[in-house]
Amino acid sequence: MKKSTTLLAIACLFLIQLHAQEALQNQSLVSPEVHADGRVTFRLLGPEVREVKITGDWMPPEAYGRASVGLKKQGDTLWTYTTEPLPSELYWYHFIVDGVRITDPANAHLIRDVASVFNLFIVPGDKGDLYSVQNVPHGTVVKRWYDSPGLGKKRRMTIYLPPGYEASDQEYPVLYLLHGAGGDEEAWSDLGRATQILDNLIASGKAEPMIVVMPNGNAQDEAAPGKASGSLVQPAFMRPNMMAGDYIVSFGDIISFIESNYRAKTDKKHRAVAGLSMGGFHSLHISRYHPNTFEYIGLFSPAITPRNKAEAPVFQNMDETLKTQMENGYALYWIGIGREDFLFDEVTAYRNRLDALNMPYEYVETGGGHVWALWREYLTILAQRLFK
Repeated sequence: MKKSTTLLAIACLFLIQLHAQEALQNQSLVSPEVHADGRVTFRLLGPEVREVKITGDWMPPEAYGRASVGLKKQGDTLWTYTTEPLPSELYWYHFIVDGVRITDPANAHLIRDVASVFNLFIVPGDKGDLYSVQNVPHGTVVKRWYDSPGLGKKRRMTIYLPPGYEASDQEYPVLYLLHGAGGDEEAWSDLGRATQILDNLIASGKAEPMIVVMPNGNAQDEAAPGKASGSLVQPAFMRPNMMAGDYIVSFGDIISFIESNYRAKTDKKHRAVAGLSMGGFHSLHISRYHPNTFEYIGLFSPAITPRNKAEAPVFQNMDETLKTQMENGYALYWIGIGREDFLFDEVTAYRNRLDALNMPYEYVETGGGHVWALWREYLTILAQRLFK
């Protein structure tokens, strides 16, 4: 009995040492390595692996994802791949090892998009510097729960307070920044790098100091998966009735909470609402349903048409409510979309509708599809136009 116990202990010790050695190897391995010319080298240890590929958002679209490229084996265990020089940007990637998707064990920087987890890296220079933490004054990011009588539950939001907020008695304008389908109150601060963008733009004098409110746009949810009461649920792209109109009607609950709990300016000319995809849909309909509330409206690759409960009162009299919004006046109605976006035709039809109403707007058309790289860029552009 003692002998078998001793052998088991030795085996366990061997396994612990083996895992420890692997962990140490991954810590000493540099992956990704961003070179001065923008090339990026990836490395993976895989002694008994037949094939390693990498896919990332700098690669061309393929089917419903991105193309992949193989890593080359060097020696008995090391697989490597080096890109061509990449433009300054934030990028995501993952490995495919013998057909199985994995994250990079040597890269601790991970991010979740809906139910998928990716590694990320930044090529410095232009956009990459804007999306990075710089040696500038930083704002404060808080997670707050609020009562929503319109939705009948407590809900969670992310709030960015500009640098110096706590040390002053100043009042600030507010941008309500809304996420897309599959997102939640953490999407813009994590995937969108909104806090880094605002910190850096404010520090350079390109954007006015502002409060940024990033609520959860899924009306049936309290909070992001794993942050609400109950079990740890699996994140899902499509949520029940996520564009049914309840969130639009109840949006005043969010405004009331912010203006009651923070030093927010409470007049129309100091409020903005903007969002991507489903958040663009919400921004469009919130701003016309509450037609004298927002001076600035931003639609990033927006959905236009209701996907469910289109007969709800909030979606009726579209032209009439848009006309009322126009007559009440606003400083900026901004629309941006990529030419390869699956919503491009829908946005074109909406622009034709605005043209028929003689409703002024600014339109930016870029290359690219329905991707975060564009939405970070659109936020950068819009933030510099607000509250001037």
